[in-house]
Amino acid sequence: MSYAQTIASNLNVKPSQVTAVITLLDDGNTIPFIARYRKEATGSLDEEQIRHIEEQLNKLRALDERRSTILESIASQEKLTPELEKAIKSASTMTELEDLYQPYKPKRRTKAMIAREKGLEPLAEFILGQLVTRQTAVQIAAPFINEEVPTADDALAGACDIVAETISDTPQVRQTLRDKALQFGLLRSEKVKDAEDERAVYKLYYEYEQRIDRLRPHQILAINRGEAEKILRVSVDIAERDWILAMRTSYRTDRRSPLAEQLQLAMEDAAKRLLVPAIERDVRRSLSEQAEAHAIQVFADNMRGLLTQPPLAGHNVMGIDPAYRTGCKVAVVDATGKVLETTAVYPHQPQNKREEALKTLAALVQKHHISLITIGNGTASRETEQLVAELTRQMADVHYLIVNEAGASVYSASPLAKAELPELDVTLRGAVSIARRAQDPLAELVKIDPKSIGVGLYQHDVNQKQLSDSLDGVVESVVNQVGVDVNTASPALLTHVAGIGPKLAENIVAYREANGRFPNRATLKDVSGLGPKAFEQSAGFLRVRDGDNPLDASAIHPESYKVATAVLKKANLKLSTPPEGRTAVLAKLPPVPELANQLSTGVPTLTDILEQLVRPGRDPREDLPKPILRSDVLSLSDLKPGMQLKGTVRNVVDFGAFIDIGVKQDGLLHRSQIPRGEELSVGDILTVSIQSIDEARGRIGLGWAK
Repeated sequence: MSYAQTIASNLNVKPSQVTAVITLLDDGNTIPFIARYRKEATGSLDEEQIRHIEEQLNKLRALDERRSTILESIASQEKLTPELEKAIKSASTMTELEDLYQPYKPKRRTKAMIAREKGLEPLAEFILGQLVTRQTAVQIAAPFINEEVPTADDALAGACDIVAETISDTPQVRQTLRDKALQFGLLRSEKVKDAEDERAVYKLYYEYEQRIDRLRPHQILAINRGEAEKILRVSVDIAERDWILAMRTSYRTDRRSPLAEQLQLAMEDAAKRLLVPAIERDVRRSLSEQAEAHAIQVFADNMRGLLTQPPLAGHNVMGIDPAYRTGCKVAVVDATGKVLETTAVYPHQPQNKREEALKTLAALVQKHHISLITIGNGTASRETEQLVAELTRQMADVHYLIVNEAGASVYSASPLAKAELPELDVTLRGAVSIARRAQDPLAELVKIDPKSIGVGLYQHDVNQKQLSDSLDGVVESVVNQVGVDVNTASPALLTHVAGIGPKLAENIVAYREANGRFPNRATLKDVSGLGPKAFEQSAGFLRVRDGDNPLDASAIHPESYKVATAVLKKANLKLSTPPEGRTAVLAKLPPVPELANQLSTGVPTLTDILEQLVRPGRDPREDLPKPILRSDVLSLSDLKPGMQLKGTVRNVVDFGAFIDIGVKQDGLLHRSQIPRGEELSVGDILTVSIQSIDEARGRIGLGWAK
């Protein structure tokens, strides 16, 4: 079966669609470009489907590469039979392939190898074949006695070593036992004696046992971390009946054979010394891979929610990076993000200069006409919120917002921050980042390594390359979905535009600084290193607002300008006609399929063009609810069961979602409270009800009230 057919059947799409995607990917096209501008070829597959195709294609190609290596290795040993070759060529998973290769894989010197060197393989064949004869086992072994094998018992023991390895290496035995272990095996963990777990982080797993098929990803990752920190000892328990049944799929003792006892002993040795330990390792690896894949997906979904937060344009913003001893760092930026002023205040312990801090902040609000204050959600966040709430009660039309400050300190110390804010101390750059995160979360967050933005689940315990690839894919997807103003974007933002990358991003900014604003998209071709392919991939995602050509401010690709112009001509409209004046006129055009036929273009492309002519360069984030702006603060004591509040989803995990409802602690909306079919994302605004309040432990239980 071809790659396209295999992937198509797995993803439930047409082979022709997969073939088109594979061809486009192999020709060097980016996923955002394929998803947006090659819909006719792919049958309008979306980005997620195309990423899945790419992922499966890479796996299948890696499988074939490994298959080729294995065939070469076995052939070089002159052990490649037609049956084995057929089995290897038809293997559909890496596990199946490795099981077939196991008997031929170069190994360190084993007991079985030593026995083979002593000429005991024919005796092992007698045991495996359960030779039926009137002779005793000792008599059968007698011909194999020599200087290296002094007794019949030595001969039988050596032959059993060969038999044990043969049984353990048999693909069907391995696969059967692996399947049984994954279904019926038990994972056990216990606390290592004398291990220190001061905060009892792993207390749940001190004496823990669970069936492997019932383990949740977060449990697996927690146990793995506890084991890595030498606090937990972990084992997999595979029942004896399971390995006996697995072996009996291929090997059975024959009571008529004098070698029945030898086979039984070899089976027990194979299980305890070779097979069960190998399958335990396979099971642990499989569990970890599944849990890590799940954790990476959780992180990616949360990251997408965070990056797609609607921008709050038009505000002069005061950003506060809270702290106790070192003081709260304050930065004021105008509506474009330009830094106007910075300072520090010391309202908390040990200085406790609260009144002085209030006066300083009030003066800044008045001086710079501040309408929004953003507070980082780290240490001293809620105490600072109480200070700001007091300030907003004194001043009309000023609201505040708690923002996720994760990664602000990483950004502050980065070369990028130094280049952007060279005159500022590293401690004040974080406050600038916190202020700008409300104005345009995407533009600010792309400056930070995605792994430093804490919206994940055990993100430091998973495969770091897979995590980076997944998060980079999310950032690339969101940046291109939103579009980038080429005349204002930072190198960090431009880096994620399809076809650009870090070097070209720097070249674009350098060209802009040397030559002024880009008047149109075509001028991008003058940038050093930006050739025809890079232009093709990136142009549709780069916006030139107020430039020579109004179409340059839209998501219409330059390759489709002729079609867009023809549409306007048919509607007797001009490029200069304001978008709001086009809607009614365009609605009178022939149906899209008919019009597409007249203009010799595809229906999906024409549909996108018509949408852009009505709402050019529309930011999809604008359709989402704006963040909740607050003017006062609640405490736990203000909450009562049954009370309903609006909240913002801060993190989504396996067991529910943490919701910011405006008090010091985020409330937990347990998964049992979320209606079936509802999918929550970071940044979602929803109404929740207070179900329980545990003041002593600072925990709030929430219910669904949407």
